[in-house]
Amino acid sequence: MIRKASTHVNQNEGLIFQRSQPGRVGYKLPGLDVEAAPIDSMIDPRLLRDDDLAGLPEVSEVDVIRHFTRISTWNYAVDFGMYPLGSCTMKYNPKLNERVARFEGFAASHPYTPVELAQGNLELLKELEEALAEITGLAAVSLQPAAGAQGELTGLMVIRKCLESRGDARKLVLIPDSAHGTNPASAAHSGYQVQTIKSSSHGSIDLDHLRQAVNEEVAALMLTNPSTLGLFEENIQEVCQVVREAGGFVYMDGANMNALVGVTRPGDMGVDVIHLNLHKTFSTPHGGGGPGAGPIAVTKELEPFLPFPRAVEERDEKGERILRLDYDRPQSIGRVRAFHGNFSVLVRALCYILSLGPDGLREATETAVLNANYIAHHLKEDYEVAFDGKPMHEVIFNDKRQQKSGVHTLDIAKRLIDYGFHPMTVYFPLVVAGAMMIEPTESEGREELDLFIDAMRSIAREAEENPELVKSAPHNTRIGRLDEAAAARKPVLRWKSAKTSLAAGNE
Repeated sequence: MIRKASTHVNQNEGLIFQRSQPGRVGYKLPGLDVEAAPIDSMIDPRLLRDDDLAGLPEVSEVDVIRHFTRISTWNYAVDFGMYPLGSCTMKYNPKLNERVARFEGFAASHPYTPVELAQGNLELLKELEEALAEITGLAAVSLQPAAGAQGELTGLMVIRKCLESRGDARKLVLIPDSAHGTNPASAAHSGYQVQTIKSSSHGSIDLDHLRQAVNEEVAALMLTNPSTLGLFEENIQEVCQVVREAGGFVYMDGANMNALVGVTRPGDMGVDVIHLNLHKTFSTPHGGGGPGAGPIAVTKELEPFLPFPRAVEERDEKGERILRLDYDRPQSIGRVRAFHGNFSVLVRALCYILSLGPDGLREATETAVLNANYIAHHLKEDYEVAFDGKPMHEVIFNDKRQQKSGVHTLDIAKRLIDYGFHPMTVYFPLVVAGAMMIEPTESEGREELDLFIDAMRSIAREAEENPELVKSAPHNTRIGRLDEAAAARKPVLRWKSAKTSLAAGNE
């Protein structure tokens, strides 16, 4: 009799709860060398549980190690391969940044450390502020915002406070239809009504529509440059002039600064406020909810309204330079988060800036733009480019050619997984039907780009010759095509408490 061989490694690893066995433990406590005593005689009974271990699994050390090690091998990470996500700038994170962020003086410093004992950390904050001010061409920087969206909100709050000091906060914020979705949310949360500005046929802001919309009720224009369409706003100075002549401010979403650093500065274009995603442009690991940092840079007129405290220089009784935190800022909008922002992210960002230097930052920008144009050039015969303009750091294709075979953007993204790549951003920006947004960043060499291009070309051929293969992808993953809509509306959760699982016989 031939027995069927068992599979040693289950590609669909079960839950840790399913490994639970009564009495199995991953530790052993030493024997007591004192007289035993009831636990409720040492701890207030009100603080003790009245149930078991809240359903925690009973597993050995080997069970735990192998379970989580197996799961870790399923993760796609920036250290594993290319992330072609558009508008997100998922670049490689230099390990030097990680090492510096773990220096004891940075990692172990408490936010309540007296300023006299935290001069190195305050010096880092001050130096990063000055570096970002130089990079953006603006007068002052606040490092407090913890992410890009909070940076947007902080920038709008600063603008509102400044307008209130003039006597009128105004009512409207203008936002191009190609903007990030958080832009209108930030404006509304700051108490403003939102009016959309159309894009021209070339993907830039429609100047005629902007001129019609601008009036004395407009507090600000929020724009992204390069735009979410991956194009540089060639009329940016004229756009800024139109808004500022009407007494409004220009807010720039800095999510796409990876295309500008070291080449040009928003402040020189006429921008009043910009937030910077340090976890994108300045290379800090991000995703899965954080950590992040979204500092804002502002003009001299807006500086008094920045969040407090600010690191400022003064002289001590010996005449020596010392940094302190200035809370005496009567026009400030106040704090937007506790303490000084996500400090470890700020450490990594300054390390990145100093290790590259001005020339290195410019080279990184130029390489990011070159890589995007390289992909655009080599895929234009296989996929339709959304706009004719020269792409900056990212390029947008659509699925019009593949639709003829019944293949859509989501199918292409799913099939790309079979080729070993993380999918690109799909169906964004919303103004492009069937959008496929690709941002290679400067991290990728020509070899990796060529592999990605070959994969995309292969998928384009498959869409013509064997469309069902693409429409049913992915095929090489542990789980096949999911119904995302059904999963979102009717989620099926497999978690069970250990008690319930054991009662069911560990099924």
